[in-house]
Amino acid sequence: MKSSTLCGSLLLTVLVTLGCNGEQAERTQFQQPDTLGVTQPVTTAPAAGMTSDAAATVDMEMINREGQRIGTARLTQENGGVRIALQASNLPAGPKGYHFHETGRCDTPSFESAGDHFAPMGRQHGLQNPQGPHAGDMPNLPIRQNGTVDTVLVNPRVTLQTGVPNSLFDGDGTALVIHAGEDDQRTDPSGNSGDRIACGVVDRARATGL
Repeated sequence: MKSSTLCGSLLLTVLVTLGCNGEQAERTQFQQPDTLGVTQPVTTAPAAGMTSDAAATVDMEMINREGQRIGTARLTQENGGVRIALQASNLPAGPKGYHFHETGRCDTPSFESAGDHFAPMGRQHGLQNPQGPHAGDMPNLPIRQNGTVDTVLVNPRVTLQTGVPNSLFDGDGTALVIHAGEDDQRTDPSGNSGDRIACGVVDRARATGL
């Protein structure tokens, strides 16, 4: 009798243990996301003490002079400015001028509707100009020989926060423009970078986190 009772107790203990372990395994599996073969998005959390605008993000499309979509850009507010992650193709190879312009319009084919460089604080053009730079000035864009570009940089002179002079979400918006030639980073007003060959509107309506 004692042997039967002991066996029954041991069996009950084993079943309870297996049941608990099974429940824990299921719970762990539920909490663990399936990341195999999936590229997780890169996110930036707002720093302590910053407003919710610190997490602001806007996705935009880049078009060429024929109005064809050639790529995308994602702008994200960070402590040091705005992070620009650009992916594009079907561009001429070599370094190209790359700036924010003062008006959120990309009318083909010339993109002159985007206006001049974004320069709410004045100053002259060029990262190497003693009287510069414009807020919208950035380093040249490195286009590969196959016409593609995949690059990330941070512009410390602009923001996605609203209600401040250097906001990319000002009254008439702004645009991201790629030029046909290399920017010499000195010559006013656009570094002799030539025609505008690609453009994207920084559209507040497409922003999140504001």
